[in-house]
Amino acid sequence: MLNGPAFPETVDLLAALAELDDFWSPRVVARVNDQYVKVAKLRGQLAWHSHKQEDELFYLLKGRLRIEYRDRPAVVLEPGVLHVVPRGVEHNPVAEQECWVVLVETVTTLHTGDVETPLTKTIEQQIG
Repeated sequence: MLNGPAFPETVDLLAALAELDDFWSPRVVARVNDQYVKVAKLRGQLAWHSHKQEDELFYLLKGRLRIEYRDRPAVVLEPGVLHVVPRGVEHNPVAEQECWVVLVETVTTLHTGDVETPLTKTIEQQIG
């Protein structure tokens, strides 16, 4: 487990998102116990992957996000809606247009789960 730097107690999520330039490159903005709160801009698709030991929470602030599943219908998120991907479930986030998302993940959660892609970011990159 990575202790990392001290994070602020108050975060302007929209301002943090406005500072991001790259898609699919989450930025850790806070830590709550053993959970990181991350922000990310998304466009296109990431990769089919799963997180064997951790659930993953997506909370959409802007745009529209579709989370595809292999074994069930896709879930479409609109601003203000959150969705939890259960641990071990293969999924693929897809954003036809730019969207802004807040992620809540256990500190042990790997960015692209059980696969590595050119978009994969280490936790150090996400904190940096």
